Amino acid sequence: MSTHAHQSKVTSIAAQIAQLPLLPMQNIWALWDKHFEYRPRHHHRTWLESRLAYKIQEKAFGGLKPTTRRKLENIGETGILPKRIQSEADQLLPGTALTRFYDDVEHKVIVRGVRNFEYQGQRFKSLSAIARRITGCVWSGPVFFGLKATKRQAV
Repeated sequence: MSTHAHQSKVTSIAAQIAQLPLLPMQNIWALWDKHFEYRPRHHHRTWLESRLAYKIQEKAFGGLKPTTRRKLENIGETGILPKRIQSEADQLLPGTALTRFYDDVEHKVIVRGVRNFEYQGQRFKSLSAIARRITGCVWSGPVFFGLKATKRQAV
């Protein structure tokens, strides 16, 4: 594929993804049915759009290697990051976005710097304070956002 053809394909895929938030829900569901066998139990639009965006890119450019997919599925199932990634997760770079679904609501945190996190337009000094705000009870922020395993989960 020529450089121009590749750039056109990338632009076309980006345009398709950019249109997702503007589509009526019936079109979102039509796209979902085209790319997936089953519909999810919940209908959280942002989540649906993110999965559709991934599928559109995957179809155009290829998916993850099977070994990478297995590693990510294992992390998703257990919530435990490999040790080498856990230590890197302790040093989050500014601009990093952390997301977590809790009570069927997606919560997004942006890392602004060391001890500087943004959630719903407010600044917090710790992920634990944000986790407490979301859940109403005491939580380890790194555990809540999947950056560290609880002691019970550690292997």
